[in-house]
Amino acid sequence: MRVAIAGAGLAGLSCAKYLTDAGYTPIVLESRDVLGGLVAAWKDKDGDWYETGLHVFFGAYPNVLQLFKELGIEDRLQWKEHTMIFNQPEKPGTYSRFDFPNLPAPLNGIVAILRNNDMLSWGEKIQLAKGLVPAMLRGQKYVDSTDNLTFSAWLKQQGVGDDVEQGIFIAAAKSLNFIDPDEISALVLLTALNKFLQQKNGSQVAFLDGSPTERLCQPIVDHITKRGGEVKLNAPLKEIQLNQDGSVKGFLIRGLNGADDELVTADLYVSAMSVDAMKVMLPKPWQENEFFQKLEGLEGVPVINIHLWYDRKLTDIDNLLFSRSQLLSVYADMSNTCKEYANPDRSMLEFVFAPAKDWIDKSEEEILKATLVELETLFPQHFGGENPAKLVKYKVVKTPRSVYKAIPGCQEYRPTQVTPVSNFYLAGSYTMQPFLGSMEGAVLSGKLTAQAINNAQATLEAKSSSKPTSTLQPATNAATA
Repeated sequence: MRVAIAGAGLAGLSCAKYLTDAGYTPIVLESRDVLGGLVAAWKDKDGDWYETGLHVFFGAYPNVLQLFKELGIEDRLQWKEHTMIFNQPEKPGTYSRFDFPNLPAPLNGIVAILRNNDMLSWGEKIQLAKGLVPAMLRGQKYVDSTDNLTFSAWLKQQGVGDDVEQGIFIAAAKSLNFIDPDEISALVLLTALNKFLQQKNGSQVAFLDGSPTERLCQPIVDHITKRGGEVKLNAPLKEIQLNQDGSVKGFLIRGLNGADDELVTADLYVSAMSVDAMKVMLPKPWQENEFFQKLEGLEGVPVINIHLWYDRKLTDIDNLLFSRSQLLSVYADMSNTCKEYANPDRSMLEFVFAPAKDWIDKSEEEILKATLVELETLFPQHFGGENPAKLVKYKVVKTPRSVYKAIPGCQEYRPTQVTPVSNFYLAGSYTMQPFLGSMEGAVLSGKLTAQAINNAQATLEAKSSSKPTSTLQPATNAATA
């Protein structure tokens, strides 16, 4: 059975991968000339990579880790020391750490918090515990109930002071959804904290040993094509054409460079595009359906990723760092963290610039200028004196619409992977799954879509035959740390 999938990000590729495993023949159509969607990467004229975002993998990503295992590429994940490292703006050039000992969860997280005396006083530790412990004990049902609150409002309800919010959770909110605690739904941070703190290695991070496009996406494509599937780049979707009954007739692909448009037909169809692109492509007859109307409640959040190459090492830290600065939420020196980007003599710093809503339309020069001002507070020892560090080159990557903006109340607008249209499905981290807008969420959504397709076909076959059908391994909603 042939399945056409629009979008070669992690959701579309994982959907195609699991469909091939179950005996289907997918054709993945990607509008751009590069794989990966929100994890895409490119090489510049010097052979250096730059990426759409700072892509970090967590121990609490069970479906991503299972995917690596199934592809036989687990060794490409470079696991870092289990710690969380924060810059201290009040002490420029210094760091505060939350080191997780080799103890069962959540004890290792509690010890990490108790040991930290730089960022949290004992009074603040007690405040934080009073807020987090009930959320952990009351489980996901309680966490789901907090979607009507911003995280700032939830902290205030727990009696947690502004200093804790400013010290820890601004960086956390911006790293998870690129917005501040006074915008982000409490559901997002509480979900992440639950998964990170209740699994021994949940918050431990890993970096790929190279670019996501080559080291993760290409192996998925190889897996698909070896089993008869197809992945086509430079195949932008122009229109979803319908049959008279409202089902999908085909994906009309826009011809490039003077070529004719092409109608791609299949038995089943999947949109693995972003929610913003899906809303644009929504056929008019579907727009009156309540299921699709709810998509209007979701929109992508803008984000900017900045790469800075320097003539010397600015840091030797081989891990993710939280900057706690106004605009630079999280960063890493990729020359330390990534094998392919390694350079013993120079730094390549990669920053997430957020919130970006007031900056996305500004020039690269303006964004760079603002970045350098904050950078000098992070590394003052390298920018004073007679021989300051020199910027060799830089790259700014803008994503006007990234993962869905997880503000209070948006959970009710997230759709299931199964739609009211009999031969049409959705995949993407914006669809309903517990890992929200993340790489894990994208992979899980693709797996759930493949399962939904397989289950629907099994039901149809069961009605006409008693012959057993192929099955997919269930998606994992909790890590096996």
